[in-house]
Amino acid sequence: MELRVLRYFLTVVREESITRAADVLHITQPTLSRQLAQMEEEIGVKLFDRGTRKILLTNEGLLLRRRAEEILELVDKTERELIEQEEMVEGTVSIGCGDLAAVQMLPALFRSFRERYPAVSFDLYTATADHVKDRMDRGLTDVGLLLEPVNIDKYEYIRLNQREQWVVAMHPAAPLAKLESVTPKDLKGLPLILPHRRNVRNELANWFGEGFDKLQVLFTSNLPSNSCIMVHNQLAYSILIRGSISFWDKEKLTYRPLSPELTATSVLAWKRQQPFSLAVSKFIDYARDSLQTKSPENPCLKNMKLYKE
Repeated sequence: MELRVLRYFLTVVREESITRAADVLHITQPTLSRQLAQMEEEIGVKLFDRGTRKILLTNEGLLLRRRAEEILELVDKTERELIEQEEMVEGTVSIGCGDLAAVQMLPALFRSFRERYPAVSFDLYTATADHVKDRMDRGLTDVGLLLEPVNIDKYEYIRLNQREQWVVAMHPAAPLAKLESVTPKDLKGLPLILPHRRNVRNELANWFGEGFDKLQVLFTSNLPSNSCIMVHNQLAYSILIRGSISFWDKEKLTYRPLSPELTATSVLAWKRQQPFSLAVSKFIDYARDSLQTKSPENPCLKNMKLYKE
């Protein structure tokens, strides 16, 4: 399967028409149709349903689209890195992170790094730790800011001493908003939104104790944005990291800490023995040096204490 044909395939998917895709690709429609037919014959599956007015994908076609996007993203990233190795320190550093309080240390790190290497830019990808780690394993993301617990046996990392506080998000008019903190008993029988990550739910199960299996879980959610919309509309209470809702309108959303208190740590991690571009290698070295510096003048440490494992 050629990369060129994969690009043809994704163009057809995007345009939903072989005719329009052929125009975009500057090739004839018969040539494009023949290339797609040969690809289907080569892999032995039907990729398109052609009986409608627009091109639709079969289940196999949907799978190929997802994999083709990942493959071509990795190819493009590799090509950029090979070029960057022979030039000045420039390029893109891909950072994956969750919605965490620890994200607040990144702007100072980015700013000071860019003062030294102004030709470097950053690609920020927001997702759960499990998703970011999967992208790191496949070479799509260079560095991850990951909420623990997470398996980091294959990674080098710096554990941040910033504690991530678990809270219950709620509408300001919700009954629990009258409390100073929320206990497992307070949440009994109430509709809840829990994190999608299984490892994190296990932490919450320990906090809830024996009543965890009897909770009224209305939603699970991988990131807080949509869950907070459910909270604002008073569908449920959401248990999430306080840092993820720092910039929400306090008239639309409020929160109360868990009691007993529940906190977590996060790590800045990168894959061990991974060949990185020069820009990424420089950034990792700079982050490692910066986050080990204990001086109060270090801009990365202005609002938090950090230490290296």
